[in-house]
Amino acid sequence: MAAEDARPGSHVERPKPVELSFVAASEEAPWDAETLTLALQQTTACLGGLGGLVHRCGSADGRLHLAAAGGLAPGSIEAWADLRSEQDVAPAMAVRRGAFVWVTGDTLGVGAAGTAAVPMQGADGPVGALSVLTTGAAEPEDVQRSFLCSVAAWTAARLEGLSGTPPGLCPATGGEQTVRMGELTAALAEALTAKDVVEAVARHILAPLGADGLGIEALEGNRLRLVGVVGHPPAFARRYGDRPLSSHSVVGDVLRTRTPAFIGSINEFQRRYPHMANVAIASSKNAWAFLPLIASGRTMGCCVLSFGRPRSFSGEERTLLTALSGLVGQALERARLYDVEHSRAQGLQRDLLPRELPCLPAVRAAARYLPAGRGEEVGGDWYDVIQLSADRVAMVIGDVMGHGITEAVTMGRLRTAVRTLADLELPPDELLSRLNDIVHDLGEDSYATCLYSVFDPVSRICSLSLAGHPPPMIVRPDGTVHRPDLATDPPLGAADPPFALHELHLPQPSLVVFCTDGLVEAATGDVDQGLAQLQQTLVRAVARTSYFSAGDRDNGTGHLDDLCDLILSALLPDREQTDDDAVLLIAHTRPTAVGDVATYSLPQDPRAAGQAREHVRRQLAVWGLDDLVITTELLASELVGNVVRHAKGPIRLRLLRSRSLICEVYDGSLTTPRIRRATYTDEGGRGLQLVAALSDRWGARYLSDGKCIWAEQHLPDRTGAGALGRACDVAQTVHTASHA
Repeated sequence: MAAEDARPGSHVERPKPVELSFVAASEEAPWDAETLTLALQQTTACLGGLGGLVHRCGSADGRLHLAAAGGLAPGSIEAWADLRSEQDVAPAMAVRRGAFVWVTGDTLGVGAAGTAAVPMQGADGPVGALSVLTTGAAEPEDVQRSFLCSVAAWTAARLEGLSGTPPGLCPATGGEQTVRMGELTAALAEALTAKDVVEAVARHILAPLGADGLGIEALEGNRLRLVGVVGHPPAFARRYGDRPLSSHSVVGDVLRTRTPAFIGSINEFQRRYPHMANVAIASSKNAWAFLPLIASGRTMGCCVLSFGRPRSFSGEERTLLTALSGLVGQALERARLYDVEHSRAQGLQRDLLPRELPCLPAVRAAARYLPAGRGEEVGGDWYDVIQLSADRVAMVIGDVMGHGITEAVTMGRLRTAVRTLADLELPPDELLSRLNDIVHDLGEDSYATCLYSVFDPVSRICSLSLAGHPPPMIVRPDGTVHRPDLATDPPLGAADPPFALHELHLPQPSLVVFCTDGLVEAATGDVDQGLAQLQQTLVRAVARTSYFSAGDRDNGTGHLDDLCDLILSALLPDREQTDDDAVLLIAHTRPTAVGDVATYSLPQDPRAAGQAREHVRRQLAVWGLDDLVITTELLASELVGNVVRHAKGPIRLRLLRSRSLICEVYDGSLTTPRIRRATYTDEGGRGLQLVAALSDRWGARYLSDGKCIWAEQHLPDRTGAGALGRACDVAQTVHTASHA
């Protein structure tokens, strides 16, 4: 462990050992005090616990009797002095289940966050339970569980007389050494990440050698970075986790000479490195093995094994540890290369996905992306929420087939293409046809599923097309879940357009739930069964969160986030074991109020512009938007005038009030409006320039029977001076240019 130097001659008190109390709660022969002491010291240190307990199974009454406790006041353990086997407390549950148990809460009132317990298995079944009360709210990690189980197994064997010495203190035979080396080699060969290497070393080295502490540090330039630690308090690990190499003389000597250092006691440590005595004392350890990690001729770092009791290291043990350090060094080199590449890949994927979803007037959404827990961990799932004109919203979800960097890059290309095509206001079926051409151009082996939908808050219709993707689910206001039966076209790259266009009339309000196959196939392996399970989970999650009674009062996405978390925890309880990435997207749709929409039919002659201005004045007065009357009159007049001159009817004006004021003019022509550069002598051609200058956003979208030209203006502040002043400035500018 890296550490800072201490001042020479400074006096540092060594922490007092854990005080143990032994209880004779049964009439059976007492257990060996030395064994219980070592077991409680090792496990309490490994889990950073407040204290530990050992219970003994009574042979006559089947109850659990407290045999020993460490680190806890005698009065606080009375409640667990005598336990019935059916009680719902950690020691009894561990014996009943025959496996590790984690129970949250401070059952004994000692300030603990939870209790970890494992059974001590004897030749004829459990002989007792070993428990540790922890301060951390999180469940112990796999490596800590493994260590707790190993100590419990050794304790049971020692107490039953099957082994006469603590683990690791008996000389190993040649066959045992071969087995240990083989087990560690296999575990290190499977280790992908640096964390996996630490867990493998802790699982296969600590218990057999009787060690209760482990630290693996990587050498990065002239600094030591802590890769992983076991058996040391979190505060100790944080304090000495990232230090200059020069601050730790022991590790510096080991890495410089590439020779292991074995220190058998505190006195020896103080004699050899007097200026680092405070580090040895703060670690609460009594013996250490500092092992250099060498791979491909390069020094990778240092592995530090520590022991709770003073001990000597035989020549055979030194040879074994030196050989093991070579295996660990090679595994660490591979793992660090994987970690670097994997970190880059995940960073790339994070950059390709939305950083945050927009909160729009018609849709609020929340999403979760989960990479695969095993294998590549980088895939091609993606999602997006895109703002369109007239408060319409596009919601898209897709999955590039395969895993790896190539698929992640392809996902990014397709997401960019979808946003570009969505900006053209294409309907879902036509957009997927264009996207299918793009996937074809990527190569014969490129395929992707995609669902593209557009929600119109005025009509409350969600139009969508499916390319090899499951349809969304609709959650109604009463909490029921509708699963539409829609025909799905083949995936992009294998499809032959045209794609089918579906329309769903959404209730007011509703939730639309999208997902990729990685979410629904993880539990059952079958898409249909997974979708049925998702449907049932949605019903329970909506009822549990009372979403439609609480969510409507929440303008944010907090309740949607709660729903996402509940669904993921139900469908993917063990995320580390998943083989595919998964996406969940939940959108809360809200229709436009009837009073916020006004539609007018106009004649196809020069009178249309004047009527449009009159409709604008009247409707904006009703809405209390008098400050936008001048600019909106100009916009409506120019758009209607262009239709009269260059297009054909029928002509229709529509005004929408939302976060912005939207002015739309519909006609029966498919001609494309475009801004052209007008010269000083031209008498026309400046209408769209005026529209672009007056509006915050403008554009055109095409319908089956014509087109719509629209312009948006932000709603003014209370003074309204900004909008009025801008209209006057723009009008004056255009007037000056027209008469220059």
